Amino acid sequence: MADTLFNLPRFAFDVADERVARAAWSRLTEPADVVAGALVDALGAGPALEWLADALQAPSDAARELSRLELGQKMARSLAGGHDSRPVSPAGVLMAGVRRWAQRLQSLDPVRDLEALDRLDGTLLVPGDPGWPTGLADLGPAAPMALWVRGQADLAGLARRSVSLVGSRASTGYGEAVTRDLAAGLSERRFTIASGGAYGIDAAAHRATLTVRGSTIVLLASGVDRLYPAANTKFMEAAFADGAVVSEVPPGSVPFRQRFLARNRVIAALGRATVVVEAARRSGALSTANHATALARPVGAVPGPVTSMASTGCHDLLRSGAAVCVTDAAEAAELAGSLTTDAAPEQVTEPRPGDDLDPTARRVLDALPVRQAAPIESVATVAGLSIPEVRAKLGGLLITGLAEKEAGRWRRALQGTKK
Repeated sequence: MADTLFNLPRFAFDVADERVARAAWSRLTEPADVVAGALVDALGAGPALEWLADALQAPSDAARELSRLELGQKMARSLAGGHDSRPVSPAGVLMAGVRRWAQRLQSLDPVRDLEALDRLDGTLLVPGDPGWPTGLADLGPAAPMALWVRGQADLAGLARRSVSLVGSRASTGYGEAVTRDLAAGLSERRFTIASGGAYGIDAAAHRATLTVRGSTIVLLASGVDRLYPAANTKFMEAAFADGAVVSEVPPGSVPFRQRFLARNRVIAALGRATVVVEAARRSGALSTANHATALARPVGAVPGPVTSMASTGCHDLLRSGAAVCVTDAAEAAELAGSLTTDAAPEQVTEPRPGDDLDPTARRVLDALPVRQAAPIESVATVAGLSIPEVRAKLGGLLITGLAEKEAGRWRRALQGTKK
């Protein structure tokens, strides 16, 4: 039929099973997809999948059905990411989402993903489970669809008394020493340490916690079967005993920049406070601090030498009043003790071609293969975007030297020429 967007058979799994349905949504969408989150909140995970299938077969009928979802103009503006007062159509926002999600529907198999998790002795947590951290509700429609966990499944218990220690990958000896003191001191006070498992400050926080037999939560941007970076595998595996390794994307998922940035909001929502130990002005740890502030979680920052570029981000937080000064574990514990629920972690970059791309173009660039060129359909599937969205961005990436076209296929350029 002319109205059909996508030729899709009905689902080969039980959409009425909440766990299976949420596993499916975590595969269909990228983290922090507020459009999908609002749809699932409005209908439930299973009915939302059924609505999606109907929307693909008969878009106009599905759009008319949206009137019963009761998504008002305020919610619609939130979904669209805008802040102005002009009317935004909930139907338009959701149908744009449908086109994005359609790229991954043909290969969707949440049962296979759950079986892969079982082989890892892992657990899938969904909202309403006893182990689901209640603080994640503060993320609203940006909350994870589900959490894929290896280790202790009671994340709610781990997060109940927790501090997120975050900072730069390009850490200094000073930053790592302070991190070790903070992590060890907080662990001795029975706080769980949350961070992102990356090099630098994250790794120092996790290792120091494990050294004093404390509990740590490692938040990944990849699936829990891909402990990334591989050099940190040893301490991540050690975290299984009294802590957890957690992801919001299914097994087999690879890490890329947008997933690192998106996972920072989860780290911020898991802790009772966030402490930025060492961060330059461009450190991804600052995005975690911003998320914590938006969630009304306390934020602390450790001052560094005034001559150190590695601490300029921390100094900016302190100077602007966005963070309070933290110099030892007692002060970090005091900061976390001022709240009774959740908060915080990490990520970094230096100036490079593509830094000024808009979020959609960045996702397309991240999805391009480095070696063997891929068709546009494959790029759309990896990026979680519709084919028209990908096509609209590839031209700009080609002009700026960030992408190359070869016989109708696309790949990332070895060196971009963007100024």
